This record gives sequence, C-alpha cells and structure tokens, in this order.
Amino acid sequence: MQLIREDYLKLIRPYYDVDLIKVITGVRRSGKSVLMDTIKNELLFNGISGSHIISINLEDLDYSFITTANELHSEIKSLIIDQEKYYIFIDEIQHLEDFEKVLASLKAKFNCSIFVTGSDSTMLSGELATLLTGRTVEFEIFPFSFKESVDFLALNNIECNPDEFINDYIKWGGFPLRFSFREENSVKRFLDNLYSNMVNRDIIKKSSKIDRSAFKDISLYIMSNAGKEFSAENIANYYSQKSKKKISSRTIYNYLEKLHKAYILHSCKKYNISGKAALESSDKFYATDTGLRTLNTNTINYEDTFFLENIIYNELLIQGFTVFTGKTYKGEIDFVAIKGNKKCFIQVSYLLSSEETIKREFGAYDKISDASPKYVLSLDRVDLSHDGIEHLNIVDFLLHKVSLHLS
Repeated sequence: MQLIREDYLKLIRPYYDVDLIKVITGVRRSGKSVLMDTIKNELLFNGISGSHIISINLEDLDYSFITTANELHSEIKSLIIDQEKYYIFIDEIQHLEDFEKVLASLKAKFNCSIFVTGSDSTMLSGELATLLTGRTVEFEIFPFSFKESVDFLALNNIECNPDEFINDYIKWGGFPLRFSFREENSVKRFLDNLYSNMVNRDIIKKSSKIDRSAFKDISLYIMSNAGKEFSAENIANYYSQKSKKKISSRTIYNYLEKLHKAYILHSCKKYNISGKAALESSDKFYATDTGLRTLNTNTINYEDTFFLENIIYNELLIQGFTVFTGKTYKGEIDFVAIKGNKKCFIQVSYLLSSEETIKREFGAYDKISDASPKYVLSLDRVDLSHDGIEHLNIVDFLLHKVSLHLS
C-alpha cells in the first residue's frame, strides 16, 4: 500500500486553488509523482471532475510525442474545452527547453491550477524564470523520513521495531522503492542503479564534457564523507593518487555544484554563535539520503556520528528548520536550528557510553552564553539531561514523540 505523506500534503493543500504554480522538487525517485497522484485523488474525492484534471508525465513513453514547449502547450490546450477550472499536473517538466513560457501562457489564458515536478534546482533560474517571478511556490520532497519509513512498513504489515530499524535506516536510507527488496544485495543494487540513473539523466546528459567515471567515483566519495569538513584540494589529491589522473579543485567544486542542483546533496553553512549571524562559507555537505552514502562505504560503522548527523540534518530540514553548523570561539556545535527569529542548539552522538563522551558532548556548550535551548541527541534510552541541557533519544525525536523548543 502507498503511504499518504500527510506532512507534505498539509503544506501544499492551502495552495490547491491559489493562483500560484506549485513546483514540487526533490531528488529523483523521492516520491514526487506519487505525491502528485495523491493530490489528484484528493481533488477527485472533493468533487473535481476527472475531465478537469490534466496529467502529463514527460518521462512516460505515452507522451514521447511531446518534445518541445510548443507541443506541450498544444496538447494541454486541446484538452481544455470549457471555462471551468482545470487542474494541470506535469511531471519532470525540466526536460523541455523553454517550459517556463508554457506555464506563463497557461496561467495567463486559462482558469487553471498548475502543479509541476522537477529534479533540477536550476529549472526556475535563468532568463526565462523572470516570466514566473512571484508566480511560483516551491516544495522540496525528500525520500521517506525515518517516521515515514516506519509508518510505511506498518502499513504493509512488515514487523518493525524502531529501535532496531534505526540501524537499517542509517545504512540504506529511505528511498521508497528500496523497501520492495528484502536482501541487502538487492537493495544495494537498486541504489547503485538509481544513482547511475541520476548521474546519467540529471547531470551527465546536460554536460557531455564531464568524465562519467570520474564524476561517479568522486561524487560517491564526497557523499561517503558527508558531514565532515570539506576540502576540494584533499579530494583532488586523493582521486589523482588513486586513479593516476590529474584533477583540479575547480573540477571538484563544479561536481559539487551539480550534485547540489540535482538535490543529491545539501550544503550546511556556518553560524557565528557569538555574533548571532550566518556566515557565507559552506564547509559541510549532507547527502539527501544516507543510502547514497553507503554506496561507497565497504563497512558501516554504526558509531560513525556523521551518518546520524546526516539523518538529523535531513529531519530538521523536513520539519521546516533552517539549519547551520554552529561556530564557537573554540570549536563547533553540530547544528543551529532556526525558525523565524527563534533557535536552538543541537549536538548529535551515537551513544553516551562513557563519562568522557558525556563530558565532550555536553561540554561543547560550556563557552556558549546564548540562552537558547541546548540539546544532546543520542540513541541512549536513559535520560542524561543535566545543567539545563536536555538529552533526547534520537528514535523518539525522529518519530515525533519529542520535539525541540526554541527561543
């Protein structure tokens, strides 16, 4: 059974009949098309006639005859036969050059509500995007969160103990289709094929000058080290030594930008805690899904905090936080999570298994005078909160059983 992704629907519903183009973005195979199907079903349930719902998937062979923006416009125009409101859904619209002209024209000529999906963050940038300035609202869709994964397994009568499943999620992430496979080799094969598809369809095909083999090797290396301090120079040196092929730091940054545009990576900027201001530098990057991190990792060290950091980072984005790495006078705080003008600080640990670990994680706040709430998140079931710093269990946080307070 399909999971109803209520957290996203709650965000999109208020816009169903608003005169803005609903742009649903996100990494390939994160569930954008299924979400659009859910919206269509809701419209039908609410009494909208099926004849007034127009649906076109530009990756479906049934629509292979649509190769230009003009052909898309003609096809949609031919299906509009009266003055009543139409709901238009177009999947993976970035495949058509000048698609913005189609959307602007439909919006100007017809009584319609438009929904589009895309896997390229630049699809609404550039000169043509001026046609749509102020006329769009964007929603980024992630692969299943931990809670959604647990809910999906329960919906399909698959036994799942969240405290045990967390290790599976750390390793294989939440791409919806990966739950179709039970054997780890099959899951890994699926993710490997998926990533190759992302690279070939969303990155390489637009830049034929890119060395396909080099890009895949380097991009997987970047993801397997997601959350760690980023150095293009170190990556270039590592790859040059490994492959005996010279590669520049500029090329590494170019690859990084393409991963970001395809929603495969997100950048995490720094926040000066003492100065209470965001900084421009982005020294850390996190994978949209930890399953992609695993592809270039022979063994998973579940005590590798960077995997857990990655999951917490994604969860914070899904919950609507703006997230930074906190820069202190003498070091770092894993995350500064902000909503509006309120914030909190977060440290992430696997297990607080020793007095030394407890002192390190809680002690990270010693030099911070900011009175905003401070948290340590770990997999421990014993509450170790003290000195005004709250300790939360990661599984409970991911399942929304506990929440963050901001000030």
